Amino acid sequence: MAVDTHITDPALVAALETSRASCEQALALVDIVAQASAAAGNEPLPVSALTDISKQQKLLTTNIAHLRGLHRSAHFRARETKGQTAEARHEVDVLHLQLQNLYYEQRHLEGEISACESFDHTYQSLPLIPVDEFLAAHPEHADADEDALMEARINHEREEREKLEQQRLELQKRKQKLIADNKKRREDLANLDKDLEKFIDAAKPIQKLFEKVV
Repeated sequence: MAVDTHITDPALVAALETSRASCEQALALVDIVAQASAAAGNEPLPVSALTDISKQQKLLTTNIAHLRGLHRSAHFRARETKGQTAEARHEVDVLHLQLQNLYYEQRHLEGEISACESFDHTYQSLPLIPVDEFLAAHPEHADADEDALMEARINHEREEREKLEQQRLELQKRKQKLIADNKKRREDLANLDKDLEKFIDAAKPIQKLFEKVV
């Protein structure tokens, strides 16, 4: 199946392999019943044939039970993954809101810079950290003149904003990865559900045949 190349989760792979094996065993069992019936003609099936059919039927029933267990386990894993994804999405949403606030502050800062450039460089209107706080963090500028100190403060603000932008880009990548992972899990589960539905539908005629034979 083409879906095999898209399913990478070990639990889903095991369920798909068990489903395929059960289907093959069911088809083989149908062949055994057909051959035994053809050989017996109008006579009852011999005990050896009935024993072989019963044995194969039990094996098939065991495989189907195993398949149901794998499907149940995959369902629980999917539910757990959904919960984890929801928590991660909530965290990303909170971070995204914080980034939106930073964007607002950034736009505000850009507006202030534009105003400074348009109105005789009124640097005092820039939302820079206080001079005392800046000099405490960067004592190397303690002897700088007013213009050099203002330039250093502006450069410091720019560096801080660049760091915030880098954080935003990293968070955006993380969000996109979470969205892609969640989408892939949904596709894997959808493909598995389709295979299981096809197998169950295909097994209905076999079950009816077993009922007639047994």
